[in-house]
Amino acid sequence: YGGYAFVPSSLVTGTWIGILQELQIEFSQYEHPVVLTVEAQAKYVGNLGGALSKNLFLKDKKHRYYVVSALADTKVDLKVLSQRLGLGKGGLRMAAEEALVEILKVPLGCVTPFAVVNESARHVSLLLDQGFKTQEYCFFHPLSNDMSISLNAHGLDKFLKSIGRDPSYVDLEANPPVGKGQPPDLAAFVPSDAPILSDLPVKAPTQDSTGKHVSAASNSAAFAAKAVKPSGNALNVKEKPVNTVQPSIPAADAGNFVEELLDRASALLLSEISEDSIKQHSGQLGAEGANNIKKCLREDLKNL
Repeated sequence: YGGYAFVPSSLVTGTWIGILQELQIEFSQYEHPVVLTVEAQAKYVGNLGGALSKNLFLKDKKHRYYVVSALADTKVDLKVLSQRLGLGKGGLRMAAEEALVEILKVPLGCVTPFAVVNESARHVSLLLDQGFKTQEYCFFHPLSNDMSISLNAHGLDKFLKSIGRDPSYVDLEANPPVGKGQPPDLAAFVPSDAPILSDLPVKAPTQDSTGKHVSAASNSAAFAAKAVKPSGNALNVKEKPVNTVQPSIPAADAGNFVEELLDRASALLLSEISEDSIKQHSGQLGAEGANNIKKCLREDLKNL
């Protein structure tokens, strides 16, 4: 399984169907057009009775990574989750697309619990919504968002155990106190090691046919026009501004400074790409999104 890389979506689908069949896991598959949001996916499979899922790829300040897979209507507060992991209020953020491609081997919009199958994702922590266990079955993309497969929690567990993963279900909406005498309840799920990333060249962004900026890695023929916003209100992340303005940044901190700016800009960009904004602004989506990002980032950049 660890050899999975970018391949045509038809082959991806066939591979995963074969894996599930080999493990004798009961599932159903539904082909549909490429979907950009959970709401769009619901138009094709929402009437079939199963629960939809949203999936987030996150990182902490020590470059350790997490996949959080939850029911679509589960409220995931990144500040609360960060505290429960023992990372402080601002310890989690959306991972950069380059890390997504190198570690999980999938483009934006195709993160699922299945993505931890790769050897490159061995250090990625997987947190599953305990709500999955209450559903008769749930929908996930099989690493390509032009198809959905449905299976129950038992089938998901069977798959994860087959690749050496012990399924970890948690209450993602809980907000237990953390402090003296009350240790973080999810601290055990913080990865002990961070993956070693190769030096990825910075490539100028290109535009697809809709005018959206995509990276060269996700602009391959295999996944053209499939960059998707991870759904859920966890994208609305804004850390408290720094109280004092630093007149200069020490040279040793330049790398972290750049990563901070890129992470904030990436999260804001993803938050601008939604089904509603696409319908509302159509051809002007790029300009409208850029203006909104400027407004949101201006004060953050001044403070930094």
